[in-house]
Order: sequence, then C-alpha cells, then structure tokens
Amino acid sequence: MSETIELTNKAATAAAGATPRTVALEADVEYVAGHKNMLQLIELRWIAVIGQVTTIAGAMLVFDVRLPLVQMLEVLACLIAFNVASHLRWHEHRPVTNNELFLALLVDVASLTMQLYLSGGMTNPFALLYLLQVILSAVLLEAWSTWTIVAITLACLAGLAAFAKPLALPFDHARGIGSLYVQGMLICFILNAALLVVFISRISNTLRGKAAQLADLRQRAAEEEHIVRMGLLASGAAHELGTPLATVSVILGDWKRMQAFRGDPELLEELEEMQTQLKRCKSIVSGILLSAGEARGESAVATTIRTFLDDLVEDWQESRPVQAFEYVNRIEQDLPVAFDEALRQMIDNVLDNALEASPEWIGLEAVVEDGTLLLTVRDRGPGFAPAMLASFGKPYQSSKGRAGGGLGLFLVVNVARTLGGAVAASNRPGGGAEVRLRLPLSAIALARD
Repeated sequence: MSETIELTNKAATAAAGATPRTVALEADVEYVAGHKNMLQLIELRWIAVIGQVTTIAGAMLVFDVRLPLVQMLEVLACLIAFNVASHLRWHEHRPVTNNELFLALLVDVASLTMQLYLSGGMTNPFALLYLLQVILSAVLLEAWSTWTIVAITLACLAGLAAFAKPLALPFDHARGIGSLYVQGMLICFILNAALLVVFISRISNTLRGKAAQLADLRQRAAEEEHIVRMGLLASGAAHELGTPLATVSVILGDWKRMQAFRGDPELLEELEEMQTQLKRCKSIVSGILLSAGEARGESAVATTIRTFLDDLVEDWQESRPVQAFEYVNRIEQDLPVAFDEALRQMIDNVLDNALEASPEWIGLEAVVEDGTLLLTVRDRGPGFAPAMLASFGKPYQSSKGRAGGGLGLFLVVNVARTLGGAVAASNRPGGGAEVRLRLPLSAIALARD
C-alpha cells in the first residue's frame, strides 16, 4: 500500500487563490442572508394564515357578517400550499435571488387581494395591510422590484374600489370607537405596527450582519494582498542575500584555518559563534525561498505532531538566548501529519515575540482537543496594551516602537486563518501575555491511499 502526502495547507498559494476564495465567501454570506430573509417571509405567511382564519371565524360567528366562506377557504388553502412549497425550497442548498423574494411577495399581495375582494374590498378595514407588503419590499428587494410592488398594490386597490362588493355593515362612523369599521381599523393598525416592528427588526439585523461580514471579508482580502506584496519583497531580498551570505561563509571558513585565529581560543570561539548565526541566517533565507509561491507545497515533510514540535523546540532553544524555557507536550496520541516551513516559521515567530518581551522565561504547551492542535505560548513580560489586543493581528501594530513593526503577528494570524485555524491573545492575571494558536488537524493530516 502506498502512502501519499496530501498537505491541505493553502497558505502557500494565497496569492493565487485569495480573490476567488473571497468571492466564494462573499457568496456564502449572500446565501445565508437570502435564506434568513426568505424564512422571515415564510413565518410571516403562517401568521397571515392564522390571522385570516381567526378574522373569518370572528366576523361570521361573533359579528354575524356574511362571507363567501368556501371561496375564502380555497384562497387560504392555496396560500398554505405555497408556504409549504416555500419551506421545501428554503431547505435546498441554492441561493435565494431577488426574483424569488419578489415572487413570494407577489403571492402575498395576490392572496390579500383575493381575500379583500371576497370580503368587501375597500370597505374592509384590513385593506391597510397592503402597507406591510410595500414596506417589506422596500427592505428586501431591489429598487425596480419595490416600485413594481408599489404599482401592483395601487392597481389592486383601484380594482377593489371599482369591482368589489362592499360589506353589509352599518354605516356607524359617528359612534367613534364603537363603530365596527373603526374597531377593524384599529386592529389592522395594531397588526401592521406589531408585525413591522418584529420582522423589520429581524431583517435589519440580518442585513447589518451581512454588511459586517462582507466588510470583514474585504478587509481579509486587503490583508492577503498585503501578504502577497510582502512575500514578493521577501523573496527578492532572500535571493539578493544569498550571495553575500555565501561569501561571508567562505571568509569565515578561511579565517578558521589561519594560524593567527587557530592560536587564539577566544577568537576561534567567536568565529564559531559567527558561523552558527550565519547558518541561522542562511536557514531563514532558505525558508523564505521555500515559502514563496507554489514551491512551498513541495517542502512539506511527513512527520508526527510530537516529533515536529520536539524538533522545533530543540532547534529554537539552541539558536536563541532564552534563560528558562518550559515546554509541556500533552499530546497523548502521536498522529502522522505534514508540516512545511511556513508552520515552523509561524510558531517560531510567536516564540520570538515572547522572547523579546520576556527573556527570562517562556512557556509552550501543546495539546490536541476535539480534532484541533492547540499551542499556548506564555511569557512573564509586560503583556499586551489594550489597544494592541483590540487590533491584534493587524499589520504595523507593535509595542516595540519600530517603523514597520508588528508584521510578525500579522503573518501568524493570516497563516493560521488560511489553514482554517485562529489565533487569540490575552494578558495573564499574574502578569505576562498568552497567545493561543488553534490549527485543525484536518489541515495538516496525512491522507493514505
């Protein structure tokens, strides 16, 4: 049986896929908002069904008003059938378009018109319910659809005034609140007001949520574009640094073989330290080149979670002047995964930031919870300022006061987000800061044939 590495890490190809992915996410936001709006109309239609049944029963049984019961029940049955069909359509995984919302409101207008035609036309106080349909169309539909609904409702009102037979009700407007027509008007107003407050508030919340999500997605797209520009700059700089680093490496090798240096232990020790730091610089440059473009996917290494983290911690400790490093690996089941240089750099970046804030002590804890790798980095430094916590992960947000600072955590957040993970930061109650990295195992797991 052959084993193939399928690294689902998409951070390497963010430059190529950022725009299509953002478009897809925006389509998802539109999809959710459209379905929520359709659900509001379905709920409102069920309320209309209940209201019509109650009104017909009350008019006939309490006020002894003669109504064409059979025809009105037929209209009601058609409305119920349409709402059941709308329920089935709402559960389908297809976007809800403006035309579908427009059609749904047209059905509501047609149903209301038929019921009013059978129950007095313009003399029916519930003719004011047309306003509900007009206001809903203004909130939900495009401009042309809204004005079409307005024109249709006006035509329906004119048709009711011209062709509907009036209700056989006493003309007793002089009785004021005691008038049956006035009472119907008050009930209609209460219904209109209550339904508008409830449903317009819900729809407005949906539209505000949609706008906020779209704004967040556009911000992410801008950040990804920023990362692409930074990646191109870093790749070019890495290529340029390759030659001088190789030259310095050759010179240091020649110096170590010279008699003047070989006879001086202190100089020889300093040369060895310079070579160690030079190797680290060359490793960083190689990592940048591997991380640039699609070549990064080829640098993925098959390993296990525990092995990767243990090796990373060992390499990091050897190359950094940390006084005390507390590493706790609580991963019980060692899982086969594929890691590439970007993930190593991401974790190194968080540890480096903690080291700058707290050179005397740093803690790293690793655990797997519910299919997610959770890495927690702690320090005993001054912690994050409230303004930094509020804009955590945004570019150029740094407590170090350097021009261009704050890009490290910005890259960490975006690499984690590209993998479907997240990064959170907080200040510890006893002092210091805590950064939590969450990465879904599905994004780094090996696929076996």
